[in-house]
Amino acid sequence: MSYIRVLHASLVSACLAMLGACHKGDDAKSAAPLPVSTLQVNERTVPVVLQAVGRTEGAKEVEIRARVSGIVEKRLYSEGAFVHAGATLFQIERAPFEIALAQARADAAHAAATRDQARRESERVAGLLKNAAVSQRVAEEAETGYRSASAAYDAAQAHVREAELNLSYTTVTAPIAGVTGRALHSEGSLVTANTDSSLLTTLSQTNPVWVRFALSEAEHEDLRRARGNDAQVELVFADGKSYAPHGRMNFAGSTVDRQLGTVQLRAEFPNPDLQILPGQFATVRVAAGTQQVIAVPQTAVLQGAQGRYVWTVDADGKAAQRPVETGAWIDRDWIIRSGLNSGDTVIVDNLMKLTPGAPVTATPAPATNDSATSTTAAN
Repeated sequence: MSYIRVLHASLVSACLAMLGACHKGDDAKSAAPLPVSTLQVNERTVPVVLQAVGRTEGAKEVEIRARVSGIVEKRLYSEGAFVHAGATLFQIERAPFEIALAQARADAAHAAATRDQARRESERVAGLLKNAAVSQRVAEEAETGYRSASAAYDAAQAHVREAELNLSYTTVTAPIAGVTGRALHSEGSLVTANTDSSLLTTLSQTNPVWVRFALSEAEHEDLRRARGNDAQVELVFADGKSYAPHGRMNFAGSTVDRQLGTVQLRAEFPNPDLQILPGQFATVRVAAGTQQVIAVPQTAVLQGAQGRYVWTVDADGKAAQRPVETGAWIDRDWIIRSGLNSGDTVIVDNLMKLTPGAPVTATPAPATNDSATSTTAAN
């Protein structure tokens, strides 16, 4: 029995020794530094490019309306085609207006004859008055009759001009060069002047083309300080391609929208080949000078319950959380407004394995060739 007790005690001691060794191994393993890649941050100069979504429109957009009532006889253009200024777009029935013009001219001829007769009568009575053959009253009545006939003649001439003008309105022409819209009335339709039915089509001048967009009050102030109306504007389409000719600012609002807190702006782009169509949505990028910033890769910025933060390496080689305030994006980097200083070391990988105070083995992250070419608003 004593032998068995000794053997049992030896086994228990061996097990305890093995457990102790395992715990020591685990402690040693947990204390091993975590290898991480790091980046030492410093201030750098980057361009400030304000970005917004804009919509294109023609530099001039005209509603083509019928100025007289009548039947649309012909449509003389192709919908969506480019037309020159003065090109005939529609022809409204002329016959009623030709008749009206003939009537007005006849009335004017009658008024001219009446005026001439009144003039001769006035001159005859004036001669009789000199010889005291008629009274002063008769002479004044003859003069009044001549003046009335002259006024009636002038009114008749005005009616002739009005009839000529109405007749000319039956030929609807393009007031500017541009791209035509859809015809809102087909041949045979009755259109009525000064009503909604008078709208025949629209016409947009597409060279140059305008782009309307809005910037926040702060962004607009940055733009005013940097470049003002001389700022260079770039247009980027939905497929990511940039429009080759850069534009220029040609309008900036003088008030801030009370509901949105934005300022309306407009840029002008040359468009000789009609590459930009009115009504398109596109991204507008406005160069607004440069700024000195600290930036870190976007992947290094994490979101916690207290806001955004990054992991840094402290003087003892241990991981530490650092709350930061972020600004705009610069390509793949994020501007840090506050929370970091030049010379700080930021961890850029193995972020989910880190705990505050954990020892790390820092290795400088490989440099990238990404160039900071634009600054866009961050969420």
